Amino acid sequence: MPGKEMATMTAEAVSAFLTANPKVLSDYLVANQFFCKEWFLKHGTKEIFDLWLQNRSNNDDILNSSRPGLVRSETDLADKYTSHHTALLASSKFQELIHNRGTQTSSRNKKFKLQELEEKELMLELIRDVASELDINVICHKILMNVSLLTNSDRGSLFLAEGSKERRYLVAKLFDVTTNSTIEDTILPESRSISIPFGVGIAGHVALTKETVNIMNAYQDPRFNQEVDKKTGYTTHSILCLPICSYEGEVIGVAQIINKQKGTHEFTEHDVKIFQNYLTFCGIGLQNAQLFDMSVREYKRNQLLLQLAKGIFEEQTDLEKLIMKIMQQAIGLLKCQRCYVYLLDDNITGKDVSFKKAFELLESNTSELIRPSYECLKNSHHALIARHVAVTEEVLNLSHLENHPVFKLETDDKEKTRSVLCMPIYDNATKIIGVTQLINKRYSEVFSEQDCNIFEAFAIFCGLGIHNTQMYENKAKMMAKQSVALEVLSYHATAPEYETEKLAKQPVPDSNEFQLCTFKFSDFQLSEDQTCLGAIRMFMDCDLLSTFQVPYEVLCRWILSVRKNYRPVIYHNWRHAFNVTQTMFAMMQVGKMHDLFSDLEVFGLLVACLCHDLDHRGTNNAFQTKTDSPLSTLYGTSTMEHHHFDHCIMIINSEGNNIFQSLSPDEYRNVIKILEHAILSTDLALYFKKKNDFVVMVESGEREFASEDRKELLRGMMMTACDVSAIAKPWEVQKQVAELVASEFFEQGDLEKNVLHEQPIAMMDREKKDDLPKMQVGFIDAICMPVYKWQEKQAMLNSLLGFLSNHKEL
Repeated sequence: MPGKEMATMTAEAVSAFLTANPKVLSDYLVANQFFCKEWFLKHGTKEIFDLWLQNRSNNDDILNSSRPGLVRSETDLADKYTSHHTALLASSKFQELIHNRGTQTSSRNKKFKLQELEEKELMLELIRDVASELDINVICHKILMNVSLLTNSDRGSLFLAEGSKERRYLVAKLFDVTTNSTIEDTILPESRSISIPFGVGIAGHVALTKETVNIMNAYQDPRFNQEVDKKTGYTTHSILCLPICSYEGEVIGVAQIINKQKGTHEFTEHDVKIFQNYLTFCGIGLQNAQLFDMSVREYKRNQLLLQLAKGIFEEQTDLEKLIMKIMQQAIGLLKCQRCYVYLLDDNITGKDVSFKKAFELLESNTSELIRPSYECLKNSHHALIARHVAVTEEVLNLSHLENHPVFKLETDDKEKTRSVLCMPIYDNATKIIGVTQLINKRYSEVFSEQDCNIFEAFAIFCGLGIHNTQMYENKAKMMAKQSVALEVLSYHATAPEYETEKLAKQPVPDSNEFQLCTFKFSDFQLSEDQTCLGAIRMFMDCDLLSTFQVPYEVLCRWILSVRKNYRPVIYHNWRHAFNVTQTMFAMMQVGKMHDLFSDLEVFGLLVACLCHDLDHRGTNNAFQTKTDSPLSTLYGTSTMEHHHFDHCIMIINSEGNNIFQSLSPDEYRNVIKILEHAILSTDLALYFKKKNDFVVMVESGEREFASEDRKELLRGMMMTACDVSAIAKPWEVQKQVAELVASEFFEQGDLEKNVLHEQPIAMMDREKKDDLPKMQVGFIDAICMPVYKWQEKQAMLNSLLGFLSNHKEL
């Protein structure tokens, strides 16, 4: 094509021309390899590179090239590309091996291509062949295949070193590899694995001494086992066996080749030298593959442990299901025939250890959990080992137990016990709660150090899971007990049906007959039944039954149940609650406080007054704290007031006592909130905290109490005023109530002296009863006078001033 025409061609025309004439493009790239190399580095993808490598490994032209410069250029290109994509390739390979998808990259036909290379080129090519391989099975196969090519041997085997420093042994990784065999043909499954202790046989001798063994006539060497040839029909003439060492010089394997194929079957010194040189490089590659294999195994184990942890914390409701899940994971990962979990009896301490229960799972049936009998737990050899571990808290890894001096185990009905791995199980407080045990490592005589490390992680997870599940079960039992206790308490706390029917049939007198609408009210002349009728009348006069559709029978039952749940203490009893409720009723009706509150608030305040001292024990909050009572542990602050509120809710929730049953959800939430705040406000400690806020609000001229915060503060002050209202009654009533209060205080003081061995405060000290009038005057000045003055209850204030005058005279 003329240059002028070429210059005027468009990109589309060039593309069309090259597509129609591919040979022109191919010739240009061959003649301009630098351009090809640069383009490949900039624009080549991993897929193109992989295809190029695969094609190159089977390309006769590259293997037989007489142009080493070209081969070197291509090798440089591959090295640069590999360096550029190291992370990507490593990640891809890692994922391949994790999912067991490593493939053999060597080919049977390659033998004939490699044989045409010179010895040095062949050595370099074979080193490259194993240098980048990370799959341990593939690299072992390549080593044997390549050694056979280098030494012209008939077949070979490769053993890898395993075990601890004290007990090293060889495991046959690949056996009888020929140049025509595949990995699948020669790799030994675990069930047929061959273990050779260091120092035993030819391979064991080489592993122990690191010597090179070149045997000219195998049948004349006493270390050679002729039984293998007898079984296979193969005749072994010569053996060349060398150690494979890491870069630190430690034996990591042994390679063995058999029968030189040419001449006298004997391996020459030249063969030994080539073998040694090649294995030097192979040791590095094999060590890298082993490290990579360890990381893959560790990755898989971590995934399983994470899965185990997830399963443990998902299953916390059933102990047996949890233990079964743990044992299934242990058998699957650690490949053993049997697994036990023993749980210690909590009631037995010291060296006299016994198990309250045990669980057994067999590899042959992992879907069925076996529960050993009491006789088995007491007499079996496995339980004996478990008890020893429970006492000493040491980890036992036992093998060859038929000759063990302490734990000699005989053959049982299931299988011979070859190995046992046993360790303690701890809870989160490092207290031993059980023992876990593995029996018979599959295809091995002993559990490895790696097995011990994994099993230790299992034991930790097992301990946490068992502890959490036991805690859950204990909590469930406690909740069940609490539910039963509440059911029993509710039954006995609820008024009998005949009492309810009797009260419901009685006529309810007018409030004037009971003098309910006065601050001079006294309950001394009323019977118990009359106080209940008086309580009904207060709810009726506030029109609460019709407004909130409270069934009359439910109200009667509830009032009787509340009365029943007051203890017969001297002062803080049902009559005190009735008097407090009457004062609140008088405030609403006579003091016109009803105008400031909604009907729901009035309903809540009357209920709060009647329930504000439920189940009072005749002792105050300080006494509960001093005696470290369950109530003080449960509530902490405002101990008795919180208990009164909870008791109130318990009665309302009891069958047939829900006076709030017709309220809407919003009304119910609001009235419970009013109820709780009102009852807690009777704690004088809270009164002193809020007193100043109330003083500021009243002195600022507040009379509407429009906001919810101000109404709540007012309700709290009203509860305090009602709670201490007995002090503002006529002198005759005041005096009797004061004597009741003093008697109850003195009883608490006696308890503090006799039980706690402490000196009570003066108000509760019986020996200081002569100072009582003076102390009561102080109580009135500090609490009663301010609360009535600020609430402008003139009638109560006048009574209080009269009471003060009388006490000052005393």
